[in-house]
Amino acid sequence: MSRLVVAAPASGSGKTTVATGLMAALRRAGDRVAPFKVGPDYIDPGYHGLATGRPGRNLDPVMLGEHRVASLFAHGARGCDVAVVEGVMGLFDGRVDTEGIGSTAHVAKLLSAPVLFVVDARGQSRSLAALLHGFRGYDPTVRLGGVVLNQVGSARHEHVLRGACAEVGLEVLGVLPRDDGFRLPSRHLGLVTAAEHGRAAVDAVDAIAAAVARHVDLDAVRRLAAGAPSMAVPTWDPGAEVAPVPGAPVVAVAGGAAFTFGYAEHVELLRAAGAEVVVVDPLRDEDLPEGTTGLVLPGGFPEQHAAGLSANAGLRAAVAALARSGGPVHAECGGLLYLARSLDGVPMCGVLDADGAMTPRLTLGYRDAVAPVDSVLAPAGARITGHEFHRTALSAPAGARPAWRWRGHDARPVAEGFVLDGVHASYLHTHPASAPESVARFVRACASGSARREATR
Repeated sequence: MSRLVVAAPASGSGKTTVATGLMAALRRAGDRVAPFKVGPDYIDPGYHGLATGRPGRNLDPVMLGEHRVASLFAHGARGCDVAVVEGVMGLFDGRVDTEGIGSTAHVAKLLSAPVLFVVDARGQSRSLAALLHGFRGYDPTVRLGGVVLNQVGSARHEHVLRGACAEVGLEVLGVLPRDDGFRLPSRHLGLVTAAEHGRAAVDAVDAIAAAVARHVDLDAVRRLAAGAPSMAVPTWDPGAEVAPVPGAPVVAVAGGAAFTFGYAEHVELLRAAGAEVVVVDPLRDEDLPEGTTGLVLPGGFPEQHAAGLSANAGLRAAVAALARSGGPVHAECGGLLYLARSLDGVPMCGVLDADGAMTPRLTLGYRDAVAPVDSVLAPAGARITGHEFHRTALSAPAGARPAWRWRGHDARPVAEGFVLDGVHASYLHTHPASAPESVARFVRACASGSARREATR
């Protein structure tokens, strides 16, 4: 598999622009492109999906375990000509207080993939040579295979920068001029999701693809990717991870503009476990799909759509009724807010005795969590590594059964989320491929509830 990793010295250098544009430009040139993103990010993969026509997938050694990264990569890259992996933050930035675990460099080494280095050249000239020399020498096992110069101000600026790259023996594969039109829209947690941006997202990807096709040597990029060594790894197979339950219980998965933070492998595992998966849009659909026995509410930006979600009283009532009946509900972050009594003062589903609101504080980081009680997702004592990323907070009464416990950065114990009958709701994002048994457990609970309802008819 031809493959490369798009990395940068720091966040804000233009990785997403270059990676997304490269994916789209290669696709338009006839290549079948497999898109990936390092880390727990949900937003960039949405743009990758628009660029390639395939689901954007995440490679996160922290949540998945490094032993799963290559096999999940092989799964996502099947049938493609080239894979483009967008990195996270700076090249060597990983989980805090570790030696780069979960970093772009870590994933590049796990995939034996060359790195295409994107540098924001504003305010730099010959100093670029020192920067490149430092990054290449810091860990020689990470192969910097070429450079894309971003935000270049003039022909003279380009000439000087090319000279700096030549000094350290790194080939320039592309030069993008300074142009704010290449940027994607952003807000409090990063980019505006592709699903929310609609037609404008498609137009933005098209514009970036055209710029990359003009200013980047696609043949040189292909040669760099083709130089990656062969990998002999088993391909991840959701059917080998879980056993299907009989009865094909209907599991509704929230989607649409408000709930976009999900992993492709989650739906694949639900189906492999025997579920019939149906997407429901809480902004548009007024009822749950017929026969729904369980509900998955992924993260997203419900705070941006609170009025529309609240106005859909029919679906809010259906969700509350499913939860009251003991139906399994798995909610993460945005899904947790949707289950609350209110969000920023407007009514939500009222399943949880809690109110959500935006705050100025960003909560961000990996969590090594333990399940304190049995739930539809995990038995008590189960361990998982997840990720928090939100600017909202919940006011909730004491005494609720938490979904997870962990130790904070100050070593103090944290109890977070809710377990209520069949509901498991938490701010913690998890990757189902790291714990496929939790998906199987959830589907079994859906099938059991469906069987009970059939028996009482």
